[in-house]
Amino acid sequence: MIGQLRGTLLEKRPPVLLLDVNGVGYEVEAPMTVFYGLPDTGEPLTLYTHFVVREDAQLLYGFADRYERELFRALIKVNGVGPKMALAILSGIEADHLAQCIHDQDTTSLVKVPGIGKKTAERLVIEMRDRIDKIDGGPTYMPGKVSLAQPDAARSDALAALEARGYRTKDAAAARGKVAEEGATSEQLIRQALKSLAR
Repeated sequence: MIGQLRGTLLEKRPPVLLLDVNGVGYEVEAPMTVFYGLPDTGEPLTLYTHFVVREDAQLLYGFADRYERELFRALIKVNGVGPKMALAILSGIEADHLAQCIHDQDTTSLVKVPGIGKKTAERLVIEMRDRIDKIDGGPTYMPGKVSLAQPDAARSDALAALEARGYRTKDAAAARGKVAEEGATSEQLIRQALKSLAR
């Protein structure tokens, strides 16, 4: 089992990043919450990882901290939730807030997360509520404190505009991620992303 990687960030193309560990490049899939906090390429990075071996692939999933990884491991034990869906869920809501929703049995907030329907939300609450308190490093539960980790309106508008210009969602999201700045307008993000894509 590969539990942690420490190396140099070479590439970030959501949902995959490339990490150089002593000359070996590891491709790691990560939720968008990880990408929002990544350093610049060429900078050091440590990820907690979950390693999956299948007949047709060996996959590494990366997380910013141990708690997020343990929450991912709890998610994939839920009936009908595989690694892809678990990543999508963690991309749409912060780990602490997901745990809060499950602890509070708040399916109303859970169904607002992309990829979670009513039945999935109910399964998450039923199957995870007993496990959630056993995960070390979790939040201190505060009623009503739920926040989705979806991109703000400017980032969302910029992505839609890039897609409308014919760019693939994956490429558009990667370009937007490279130029994302706190407080930037959608127009600023679009201009900067287009410059990045043109290089």
